[in-house]
Amino acid sequence: MKRNLPIAAGAALLALSVSACSGASSPAEPAGSAGTAGSSQASPAGFQEQHKGGTLRLQAKSGDGTLDPHINYSNGNWQIFQAMYDGLLAFKKVGGEASYDLVPDLAEAMPQVSPDGKSYTFTLRKGVKFAGGGEVTADDVVASFERIYKVSGPTSGTFYAGIVGAAACVKKPKECTLDKGVVADKAKNTVTINLVEPDSEFPLKLALPHAAVLPKDTPDKDQGTKPIGGTGPYMAVSYDPNKELKLVRNPDFTEWSREAQPQGYPDEIVYSYGLTAEAAVTAVQNGQADWVFDPLPADRLSEIGTKYASQAHVNQLSAFWYLPLNTNLAPFDKPEARQALNWAIDRQAVVKMFGGANVAQPACTLLPPGIPGHADFCDFPQPDLAKAKDLVQQSGTAGQEVAVVVSDDEVSKQIGEYVRSTLEQIGYQAKLKVISTNIHFTYIQNDKNKVQVSVSQWYADYPAASDFLHVLLSCASFRPGSDSSINISGYCDKDIDARMAEAMTLDRTDKDAANAKWGEIDRDLTKASPIIPLFTPKQVDFVSSRVGNYQFHKQFFMLVSQLWVK
Repeated sequence: MKRNLPIAAGAALLALSVSACSGASSPAEPAGSAGTAGSSQASPAGFQEQHKGGTLRLQAKSGDGTLDPHINYSNGNWQIFQAMYDGLLAFKKVGGEASYDLVPDLAEAMPQVSPDGKSYTFTLRKGVKFAGGGEVTADDVVASFERIYKVSGPTSGTFYAGIVGAAACVKKPKECTLDKGVVADKAKNTVTINLVEPDSEFPLKLALPHAAVLPKDTPDKDQGTKPIGGTGPYMAVSYDPNKELKLVRNPDFTEWSREAQPQGYPDEIVYSYGLTAEAAVTAVQNGQADWVFDPLPADRLSEIGTKYASQAHVNQLSAFWYLPLNTNLAPFDKPEARQALNWAIDRQAVVKMFGGANVAQPACTLLPPGIPGHADFCDFPQPDLAKAKDLVQQSGTAGQEVAVVVSDDEVSKQIGEYVRSTLEQIGYQAKLKVISTNIHFTYIQNDKNKVQVSVSQWYADYPAASDFLHVLLSCASFRPGSDSSINISGYCDKDIDARMAEAMTLDRTDKDAANAKWGEIDRDLTKASPIIPLFTPKQVDFVSSRVGNYQFHKQFFMLVSQLWVK
């Protein structure tokens, strides 16, 4: 997932960075209190009626792209989608380590898996309804999986490529049919998903928003700002990415599983857009807003880390910020040019721009610490401008023009300006191109926009090496002409692809051997430098004093629907 997130900097938040890693606020908190920053207790076992009600007020500079769950790949909306849509399976909606656990969602139980590991049979729950629509049926499930391909979803060629019939759907999306891949049995109320080969990660992929089940009559095109009726406790009634997203209670929702989709506490969730981060922080401090999405201004951090320390929550992330280099455009179609920038970047300097050592660490690898397959190596340990300049000369690209594309938040602009200056130092003519956060991610993904280098981020969809290396750099992830081409670099190495396929196959029988292979692949990709890792971040959530029951979900971050605001 891509995301711009709130950050922190400076010595004022040193104590927070050490002690405030939190899974959940104490369930014993009174209504209206802030979650204790250092708490890690589990959430309440049942819904607490006394905390129901109120309007939760969120702030961001702009919206985070389409409301269509089959297309959106940014955690700003993925976070919100958790309260709007459901799939066959879900990650448990609790804070802490248990948030990685899979539970049945629209399915009444975990699937029956065939002995060969290639077929998953789900029995659907009865009585689950779409907002404003009818009951969820097996036909809706089949139509939803076909829609993933018909709208050219960003993971249709990776996460769901193993479904029987998917290969043809990727080639001809509009003609997609999965009549042998996703099979409904209406009499038994079951759906069976057949795979070409076993996939040990497939159940995890079914718990992501790209596998959300939507009404079968949902149009096969990006719905953009038009709300789609989902099955969650909230539904969108309006969305203007420059003004506001408003969610209200779904009148057709009845809690069927507290673990998979708990009833929400606020009556309304209003996500307002347009305020600067500076103004948004002030609004939270004054009780006019409840949370800030955007990077926290450096000049407010001392105040937040002291006077408002109980309202700040810091959590480690499986993520990294990076520079995608377009391997199909000059100058970065030359490996020497890519390696030159890798040698030139001072990661310690970039960490300072993000907020300092308390909230970020320099990244040498593509796989962050904590992700299976991560290996401790550092082939570009310190900036070496002399070596970088030599590589630029060897590449024959010296003097070429390069544009650095960044989103319009202050942190990204600062990092982008640093990259621009570094490119100038090693022999290029460089400029900075700043675009709206609302369109940045889709813009840099589409190769028609001819983006040479950009600043981006990746946050784990689930804890697996493939979710970084295969999703970001496989041939299947590069979709020419698409706003949903997550392989922003356009990198395609068939030998690397084959090795990644071997690692994914080996994972089913020997995870240690598979992890060793992923570590080797990581090192080779780092040397090839289609993307340049910058740093691994921590998440900082700053909430108002009236917010309680804060829970941090390792997959989808703060559980918005579970906050108490009354």
